[in-house]
Amino acid sequence: MRARTRRTARLSLRVAIHTKFCIVTMMSERAKSVEFRGSSLDDLRAFPTDARREVGHQIDQVQQGRDPDDWKPMNTMGKGVREIRIREADGAFRVIYVAKFEAAVYVLHCFRKKTQKTSKTDLDLAAKRYRDLVKELGQ
Repeated sequence: MRARTRRTARLSLRVAIHTKFCIVTMMSERAKSVEFRGSSLDDLRAFPTDARREVGHQIDQVQQGRDPDDWKPMNTMGKGVREIRIREADGAFRVIYVAKFEAAVYVLHCFRKKTQKTSKTDLDLAAKRYRDLVKELGQ
């Protein structure tokens, strides 16, 4: 039986090269990997399909060094922490992440927002995961 390892995902930046007869897509290693902290991957998997797809697209943007379409800084949690905001017919969804570290984009917490104000429980959980990450990375 294999030991359980950290959950990571790697998406690579695609570069299209146009030739006379076809378009060749090359993969670049510039894109950062994604690491889900705690239960964030399981929480994301519980989102409805459309929300999951949108989160995947937004995280891909972050991996390639671009900003998500709708985000806000969460500086009270820690420097570089951001929140992706997803609005779907099924409700409002949030992904709290940090991308300032060289190694990866770290997804700290994924949740469905049920009220106008983000719950203290969700904020505290993401903040704890951020503090644990900083301690683990020795930053």
